[in-house]
Amino acid sequence: MYLPASGLPAAWDVDRAWAAIRAVDADVRAHPPAACVFDLAPDALRRVLPGAPLRPDQVRILPDGRWRSTTPLSEPVAQLFDLHLPLACCPPGRRLVIAHLGQSLDGRIAPAEGCSAGLTGPQNYDHMHRLRALVDAVVVGAATVRADDPQLTVRRVPGRHPARVVIDTDARLDGRFRMLADGAAPVVYCRANDTAPNPHLPAHVVQLAVRRGTGGLDLADLLDALAALGWSRVLVEGGGVTVSRFLAQGCLDRLQITVAPVLLGAGHLGIDLPEGLSQARRRPPEKRYLQGCDVLFDLDVSGERA
Repeated sequence: MYLPASGLPAAWDVDRAWAAIRAVDADVRAHPPAACVFDLAPDALRRVLPGAPLRPDQVRILPDGRWRSTTPLSEPVAQLFDLHLPLACCPPGRRLVIAHLGQSLDGRIAPAEGCSAGLTGPQNYDHMHRLRALVDAVVVGAATVRADDPQLTVRRVPGRHPARVVIDTDARLDGRFRMLADGAAPVVYCRANDTAPNPHLPAHVVQLAVRRGTGGLDLADLLDALAALGWSRVLVEGGGVTVSRFLAQGCLDRLQITVAPVLLGAGHLGIDLPEGLSQARRRPPEKRYLQGCDVLFDLDVSGERA
């Protein structure tokens, strides 16, 4: 149930809602439930039996992250629960792979020259940092590292840093980029198993040899390797080529695309699939959310796994 922000009970603002989602995440990680139901109050989290009565100002959270409330909530708080509780409720060892891209109205994620920073608005950047705080690892391709020099840490909201994973099939990156050198969180560097280790990286960077596939790495093999490290919740954050390959290889559960009301006219494409695959993946968006002037489309693509 949604209300305008003016009708929001004082106990349920965005900051309280995010703190509650983090509490669910911490509980699920510490005590992996087979099928657990939570009651979420602004200042408390408790496990309950499915049939327990729901009191005012509480939110009932089901094992799959769906929720209901007897108290109307504002749209920003309801959106926060919709987008993040399914991730927070995913128990350790259960694979969940989400990809996110921000793009222009004409499908570009960045100008031909320059980085993608600033394309979408602050609400979408907050959303991306919340995703990072809930996953085990965030994945980017080498081209994104070169173009954007991202940190891939959690800075805009309270939360923990994920491990950072770089895909560099032919091991060509040097060690000058921030995420490779800052030591803020673990870094795993993935190269093809028929390529020699990269000698230019800092000693703390773990180099992982992954089976080579068509047009790059075998991404199912990469996800298996990350799972072996204990990282089953994975965010694929860019760029367009990397996200498109995860989608083409059937390795995504959810695909989120945030569209900003701008036209770039030229630049790097977001999703770019071979013709046969693009025809197979035409479907209406499952959910849409307003984030300031941007629109986030959230699609379930788990039925298209290879």
